[in-house]
Amino acid sequence: MTPDEVRATANELHHLHQRFAPLFGYQPAQQHALTYLRGLLLQEGRKNAEAIALTFGDGQVRALQEFLAASPWDHRPVQEEIQAAFAADLVPSTEQWDIGTVGVLDESGFPKKGRHSAGVARQWCGRLGKKDNCQVGVYLVGVTPAGCALLEHQLYLPAEWVLDKERRARAGVPRSVTFRTKPEIGLDLHARVRAAGHVAFEWLTFDENYGRDGDFLAQLERRGQKYVGEVPVTTTVWTADPATQVPEYSGRGPRPTRPVRDSVRGVKEVAASLPAEAWRVLCLREGSGEPVAFEFAAVRVWAMRDGGPGPAVWLLLRRPVGGDGEVKYYVSNAPAETPLETLALVSGCRVRVEEYFEDGKSYLGMGHYECRSWAGWHHHMTLVALAHLLVTRVRLRLREKESRLTLDMAVRLLKAVLPRPGLTLEDALRVVAYHLRRNEVAKRSHAKRWKERHKGVKAEPLFKT
Repeated sequence: MTPDEVRATANELHHLHQRFAPLFGYQPAQQHALTYLRGLLLQEGRKNAEAIALTFGDGQVRALQEFLAASPWDHRPVQEEIQAAFAADLVPSTEQWDIGTVGVLDESGFPKKGRHSAGVARQWCGRLGKKDNCQVGVYLVGVTPAGCALLEHQLYLPAEWVLDKERRARAGVPRSVTFRTKPEIGLDLHARVRAAGHVAFEWLTFDENYGRDGDFLAQLERRGQKYVGEVPVTTTVWTADPATQVPEYSGRGPRPTRPVRDSVRGVKEVAASLPAEAWRVLCLREGSGEPVAFEFAAVRVWAMRDGGPGPAVWLLLRRPVGGDGEVKYYVSNAPAETPLETLALVSGCRVRVEEYFEDGKSYLGMGHYECRSWAGWHHHMTLVALAHLLVTRVRLRLREKESRLTLDMAVRLLKAVLPRPGLTLEDALRVVAYHLRRNEVAKRSHAKRWKERHKGVKAEPLFKT
């Protein structure tokens, strides 16, 4: 990997922008998209529209904020083009990766103050590890050995927002958006990617928030989508075919149709009953230090759906090497002949969505947005996805010379070769003038609200600064 090879990657930003530019509409919007992408990649500190505009957009703060929050461009065609790029550049041949493309469903929360940002409510925020005032998005990330990409996403709208017409209107929530649970949103994202036709998921994987939902699993089965999904420790299964558990007819009364529940067991009990030889140590990947390896076991069981018997599924079990520690439980509708190695490898792909969130939040300003609108949230997440795709493509190109290159290293290299505007005296004066104007407007606004709340009260300062 030479300096010239690194410098050549700077053209990736312009090539990618030329490909996507028509999807943003008129020419000024196309330029705003390029400005925002440069800011997500290069801006130091907070990567919000104001900071990006002052550094990369000639001080056009309002224009860039409007592009993000209220511009009419639709994020979904951009996401579909990201799907096409993912399929062309990152999806490997079956000889390289025999489990195909894996889709990972997950959610992420962003702490917020106030009550006017679209979908904000007191709800579980995984980033904080507790309930707090936040927005939550549902994401579908495509995973291959070459890299991952955000293929679809949608903001979760809590039930309290659905009938609040005033808040919906202020945040620009479309009338077509109704309450959907997170598993239902996940099904919508999966359906939209399939309908676009660029990416075919061989597998889908997800955490127990989705795996505990029988309707969600049944819908995936009806779609013919193979999955390996985590389920909670409280899950119960049938250890024998329920069809063989229906009592024989005694000759009197109604003929029995429901199976007895003698073979219903909790997944924890099933795991504890397995002999030592049922467990195998499998290494999922090398890892940055020691190998990422676990003990796995799998048994054929029958799912429990709405209190009754469901289809035959795999129960996949994972525990730390040595047997001590938390056991993870997964179910899969994969065929009976599926190897344990395949189930284990698919389950291990879930960590890639966590890596996407970490990369997006650490290097690309994923959580730095400050717009309140429904459109603004989706616009921002799509532009972050596009910036991530750019870095992934650069990393993929440079890894031909240096296989150990990580995404944060690729970001550092891009920052070194992409041109950044220098701060001239005129630029500094322009930035200072902008902040003086903004602070004066904010001061008058706050003073006006205070006087409205405290009519007739005089509050003269004891001294003036």
